[in-house]
Amino acid sequence: MKTTPQSRAIRNYRSRLRKQGVARFEVLGLETDRDLIRSLAKKLIRNDPEAIQLRDEVNRKISDEPLKKGGILAALRKSPLVGLDIEMSRSPETGRKVDL
Repeated sequence: MKTTPQSRAIRNYRSRLRKQGVARFEVLGLETDRDLIRSLAKKLIRNDPEAIQLRDEVNRKISDEPLKKGGILAALRKSPLVGLDIEMSRSPETGRKVDL
């Protein structure tokens, strides 16, 4: 059976997408959300810092798990400055005199 140029082009295009790690899938949704879903997919496919942030925000929004407490403390504990014993003191200056 012969393959048409169009079917060969589609097969090659989909093969290139797979090599880039892109998957095709079908989503059921409202007709009014079509443009929203497509624009979201286009932003996520770039996989740049903006896409990573957007992915995290969407995951957080749709997650069934409640927000975890202590996120700031955990971030501070991961700081590269932890354990460096930096001396953080100020000189005991009273300041300057201001004539009002």
